[in-house]
Amino acid sequence: MRLTQTLLCAATVLALAACSKPEPTAAPEAVTPEASAPAAAAPEASAPAADAAAMSMAKVTLKATEGNTVAGELSFMPMEGGVHVTGTITGLTPGEHGLHIHEKGDCSAPDGASAGGHFNPDGVDHGQVTAEVHHAGDSNNITADAQGSASVNQMLSANVDIGKGDKYDIVGKGVIVHAKADDYKTQPTGDAGGRLACGVIEAAPAM
Repeated sequence: MRLTQTLLCAATVLALAACSKPEPTAAPEAVTPEASAPAAAAPEASAPAADAAAMSMAKVTLKATEGNTVAGELSFMPMEGGVHVTGTITGLTPGEHGLHIHEKGDCSAPDGASAGGHFNPDGVDHGQVTAEVHHAGDSNNITADAQGSASVNQMLSANVDIGKGDKYDIVGKGVIVHAKADDYKTQPTGDAGGRLACGVIEAAPAM
């Protein structure tokens, strides 16, 4: 009898031990890696800077030819209806003098002859700049005061332009100041006489 009770107790203990198995350990939570920060956006390509040397303006420095004292600075600016030229020329005899754009930007000859003839891309006759027919390089006479100084403030031919690279572009052409007034009719130079000063037109930064 006691043996039977002992066996029953042992069986009960075993049954209880079997029922009380330890709960399985929960698997550790998978650590979700933080979303990587988005790559920094590439900086936008900056717009190309405005070309400071855009050839919308031009200038010329005039230097005396051999035996003369004429000098000056002129600025050229495109305006409605053509190109406007301003500046001062000194060392002249009082009175009127021809001022022309010439076909070559070459002032190497002592007398300025290396600048060639008037700038004339259309091959037409010489005339006053306001006439229907005239060279692209024609312009009105300038007038020197008693001190030999001439203030230049006038329009050039409506045919010319600055920096466009076409046949009417004056950049790279020569400028000649003449000894006499242009009569606007004698071919092909207006009988303006010798060349007192020469300069080459250069592109200048827009203001």
